[in-house]
Amino acid sequence: MAARGKATPGQIAVRAIVALLALGVIVFAVQGGEWGTTDLIKQTSRLARVKHQVDSLNHEVDSLKKYKQLLQTDPVTQEKIAREEFGMVKKGNKEILYRYTDSDSAARKSGAGKKP
Repeated sequence: MAARGKATPGQIAVRAIVALLALGVIVFAVQGGEWGTTDLIKQTSRLARVKHQVDSLNHEVDSLKKYKQLLQTDPVTQEKIAREEFGMVKKGNKEILYRYTDSDSAARKSGAGKKP
């Protein structure tokens, strides 16, 4: 039997190559391939973000559906929109409606300030 002594430089090189190959296989198993570990972690966080966005959009759609229903059926809401957005007044009301305009735009519309 040969006594275990010092390893020869060739044996050390072979051991180093085997250790590097084993390390390479481990790294490829964890990180390599089409879907590596970091890709899976990124996808998990992206999925959570997208689910949150979907929940927010569903909430917005629900509130818009309620608002649409109010606009179609509630006369108070319809009157409020007519007054605020279109400047309409209820028949028989003695309200004064003021319209504010720029002095320049009013002068252009009336034709004032034109040179003959």
